[in-house]
Amino acid sequence: MIFTQYYLDCLSQASYLVADETSGKAVVVDPRRDVAEYLDDARARGLEIVGIVNTHFHADFVSGHLELARETGAWIGYGEAAATDFPVRHLADGERISLGDVTLEIMSTPGHTPESISVLVFEHADDDVAHGVLTGDALFIGDVGRPDLLASVGVTADELGKMLYDSVQRKLMGLPDAVRVFPAHGAGSACGKNLSTERQSTIGEQRALNYACQPMSEAEFLEVVTAGQSAAPAYFVYNATLNKQSRELRAVDAAVPALDEAAVEAAIARGARVHDARDVQEFAAGHLRGSVNVPADGRMAETVGMVFAPEDEIVVIAPEGQEQEVATRFARIGYDHVVGYVADPEAYLLTHRGDVDQASRLSVAEADRAAVSQDVQVVDIRNAGELESGGLPGAVHIPLAELARRSVELDPTRPVLVYCAGGWRSSVGASLLRSKGYADVSDILGGYGAWDRAHAVA
Repeated sequence: MIFTQYYLDCLSQASYLVADETSGKAVVVDPRRDVAEYLDDARARGLEIVGIVNTHFHADFVSGHLELARETGAWIGYGEAAATDFPVRHLADGERISLGDVTLEIMSTPGHTPESISVLVFEHADDDVAHGVLTGDALFIGDVGRPDLLASVGVTADELGKMLYDSVQRKLMGLPDAVRVFPAHGAGSACGKNLSTERQSTIGEQRALNYACQPMSEAEFLEVVTAGQSAAPAYFVYNATLNKQSRELRAVDAAVPALDEAAVEAAIARGARVHDARDVQEFAAGHLRGSVNVPADGRMAETVGMVFAPEDEIVVIAPEGQEQEVATRFARIGYDHVVGYVADPEAYLLTHRGDVDQASRLSVAEADRAAVSQDVQVVDIRNAGELESGGLPGAVHIPLAELARRSVELDPTRPVLVYCAGGWRSSVGASLLRSKGYADVSDILGGYGAWDRAHAVA
């Protein structure tokens, strides 16, 4: 058996290639949209990709099933409850897919979505115990898939939660302890709240350590699983819908052009937004007025889906050598209107000094002095679960995922002080507010962590 896990840190997303070395047949599970790596690996090992399985309609990224099917002619498989406007192979509970001796078995595990499935992987067709189970977003390491994303029209969070209880407590926990667990996401994903940094586990470990896998009633399960979930990024519904549709396909060798000064100016003049993917400190030192800072060194793909709209034209300012990677991350969430990147950001900023601003970033002491003013609006953009550790007095809570929509709750004529946990998201949030016309916006260097440490010492 050939078994390969592919992991994207910027989306905390895992996909898999499973193949029988003897027959040369392979299946890819939960592929991302830039499919070159799967194709290159298959060619290098003499494999034919015959099938593509999506464990569910993903909400946090655009799946690459259509791109991969175009390149390989492979069938596309979903659970029986899936409804799409492109041809699919509906995979029934208990159905076995032979790749040779290596065999896959479908397990219906709804709850995160109605059509969710898990895939048991058997190294030999007659093995009593599976090598592992690809759990999609049903079971994570340390958590389970949230049932409250509401990406499934006509199904309530309560109904999904009851499905998830059965899928996790009875079906997945009914597997032998030795079965390895390979989820579709890891730590940082908004598809759950307590995901581990580990990328594989076992059913036995999850039975012992995962809070949602402990024996409990359905009501207790619903309460503990839904408590403290983060705000879902606005693009999740867009992606879940897009994954059900025929859509524009991404070329395997897709690239965006370098833009000269005239092209940048023309794009901005017609309404393009500027995404600055540089480090927060470099951005603070000088950036184009109105640009939004989502650095490439963190959860960029998910975060741009919080602060930009799918239809926005985007001009990218990126760290040198990362321009195409930044554009690819936009495409991974279906944001296909990156018009290009600024060829020489430093030169452009020097020749457009009248359009350059600096960002106000305050030390804890400076933030304390600002916060005592009744005129300053203090905004906590952390997720709900992070509030348990405390917060600045008088702060209003608007999670970053909701800030674009809820910014109208703030007074643009008054100063704003934004903070997160460590200072990365606050640069995003502060730049977003400035792009919307809030003239006096600062964030806290080091975030709440720095503020809390300073006050603990005091």
